[in-house]
Parts: sequence; structure tokens; C-alpha cells
Amino acid sequence: MRFTVENMEFYLLVLVRMSAFVLSAPFLNYSAIPVRMKAGISILLSIVVIQVIPVVPLSYSGIVGFSVLVLKETVVGLVLGFMCNVCFYIVSFSGQIMDMQMGLSMANMYDPATNIQVTVTGNIYNYFLMLMLVVTNMHYYIIRAITDSFSYFNVGQAVFRMELKDIMLNFMGNYFLIALRIVLPVFCCMLLIHVILGVLTKAAPQMNMFSIGLQIQVFVGIILLILLVQTLPMVSDFIFSEMKEVITQVIHVFTP
Repeated sequence: MRFTVENMEFYLLVLVRMSAFVLSAPFLNYSAIPVRMKAGISILLSIVVIQVIPVVPLSYSGIVGFSVLVLKETVVGLVLGFMCNVCFYIVSFSGQIMDMQMGLSMANMYDPATNIQVTVTGNIYNYFLMLMLVVTNMHYYIIRAITDSFSYFNVGQAVFRMELKDIMLNFMGNYFLIALRIVLPVFCCMLLIHVILGVLTKAAPQMNMFSIGLQIQVFVGIILLILLVQTLPMVSDFIFSEMKEVITQVIHVFTP
């Protein structure tokens, strides 16, 4: 498709959806990435997309009508990017639960990349999952998803239905289930340690089991994390499968 000035409004709306997606998509939304680079990525993706999608006539009246189209495309891009990005918060939540069990919950730190408070284990898991995202070429799937969305509903054709709320509620339920599955080995092991320490406290009350138990929890927790590294490919594969399913459901909800 050739670039024409008559279709400038259509091109701008494509850029709006792409820019909103880049601002909320995983890895691309990191504050460490300069704003100019994000703008360049949005413009580059928009140039590629307008070459393969047909130009549809826009029906609006005045500035208010065009503003509604801009708002609609912004919401579509933000929702698609957010649903991809929220899958990464699963491992951060799992890491927080692990640190609570291991006695490292107070070792919180501010992550300037995501602008949130994260624990040590949650931050490690988050970067491991981001590495698996690049290694498995999942980032190509995410970019292809926002590109294919124009094939299902072009600019100005998105329909907002109440089914989107049901998708969000179902995903939040799976959010906690997946997080608990990830943290289950650490939880079971720490529960066993607490039972053993409780028995030792009754057998030898003169010993300070609180200080001993804290050190044992940290030591055993680090060993468990080393052993659980080999499960990261399975965890990432499960999370990426959930991400694909959620993106597909959201695109079908927006499709008229």
C-alpha cells in the first residue's frame, strides 16, 4: 500500500494503537528504555503494519468524533499490552511468597525498570522469565499478535463487550493458581522445617529455635532455589501458553 496524505488520519490511529501497546507490553514498557526508542519502535511497527492492512473509511463527526476513535485505539493497545505484561507479575508474586516463607520478605527493593517494589527472589524469577521470552522468540508472537489484531478488527472497528470482564476475572483466578503451583515446593519444604523446629522446641526448650530456624530457612531456601532452576523452562512454557490463550480471547472479544 502506498503512503498518501489523504489517509493520514488512518495512519495516525494505527500509530496510536501501536504506541499504547508499546507503553504497556512486557520488556518494552521498562523505564530503562528511552522514550525516543519507544517512539521509534512504535513508528517502525506502524510503518510495517500499514503496508499489509487495507485502509478503511473512518466515520466520525468533528474533533469529538476523532477523539473518540483515538481513545478507542488507545484502550485496545493498552489492554492487549497489559494482558501480556500481567503474566510476568505471576512470577513476581510467586517470588514474594517464597521470600515470606524463607524469611527474606523484608529484603524488598525498588526496581527502576518496572517502578514497583520487588523481593529478591521475585526479581530473579522475573529476569529469568524475561530471558526465556527472548530465547523462545515469544516476543515475536507478542508483536505478531498486535499486528494480527488489525486483521480481526481494523482501525475504529473494535467492539467493547462485557465478556472482557469475565476474561479478566478468570485470568485473575488462574493468576493465583499458577503462582501457588510455582511456590508449592518451597512451601511444603518450609512447612516440614517448621514442624521439625516445633518438635525440637518441645524437646529442648532451652535452645533458641527462633534464631536457629531463621538461618535454616534461608539456607534451605537458597538450596531449593538452586534445585528449582531446572523447572524454569516448564514454568515459562506454562505462563506463555496462558499468555497466548488470554491474547486470543481478548482479540476475539474486540472483534465485531
